[in-house]
Amino acid sequence: MQTPIEPVALMRLMRLVSPALPLGAFAYSQGLESAVDAGWVNDADATRDWLDGLLAHAVTPLDLAILARLCDALARRDAEAFEHWNARLLAARETAELRAEDVHLGGALWRLLEGLHLAPPLPRPAGDSSFAAAFAAAGVVWGIPREPLLAGYAWCWLENQVSAATKLVPLGQTAAQRIIEALLPTLPGHVETALALDDDDIAAGLPGLAWLSAQHETQYSRLFRS
Repeated sequence: MQTPIEPVALMRLMRLVSPALPLGAFAYSQGLESAVDAGWVNDADATRDWLDGLLAHAVTPLDLAILARLCDALARRDAEAFEHWNARLLAARETAELRAEDVHLGGALWRLLEGLHLAPPLPRPAGDSSFAAAFAAAGVVWGIPREPLLAGYAWCWLENQVSAATKLVPLGQTAAQRIIEALLPTLPGHVETALALDDDDIAAGLPGLAWLSAQHETQYSRLFRS
């Protein structure tokens, strides 16, 4: 990361990405449970490849790219842009399950900020809020620079998915840490890629993920919410 981060802001970023934050992200698998059920993901190597593909083709060109624009809108106090990018991210969720997760996490984080009496430069979006919109708001009020904030968002996603895979595949704890060890160094590059995207290039193209997520909504036996 080229952007320096002050020690207190760094600790606040660590707080923001901590699994101890009361958001409920642990309850979701984002299609991974169906991928395991279908036999697409069945060992550590397949898990790593699955997560690597999602990072490259969904998280980076959609979530991280829009998170950067949400941060910029907050910095400019541009309410119209903030609403636009929040709505665009929610519209890109291809299943009811994926959208419900996003709205649940976004709402939980906004409620936490309100409970801590923290006031971002702009209010929460009208209607439903994405997790990225709330994450951007938390980053601004806690003085976390944009690039580390994007890296923190990617780390949140990766850690939660590896945690889900540990239960589902299943993976041993060391195997799970090997996956993190392999993918963690790629996160700064994903942040750079997201920041370099033009508005017209923001999109995710993973029809397999959408199909699996839709399957999960009616999967007979499941550990994670749908």
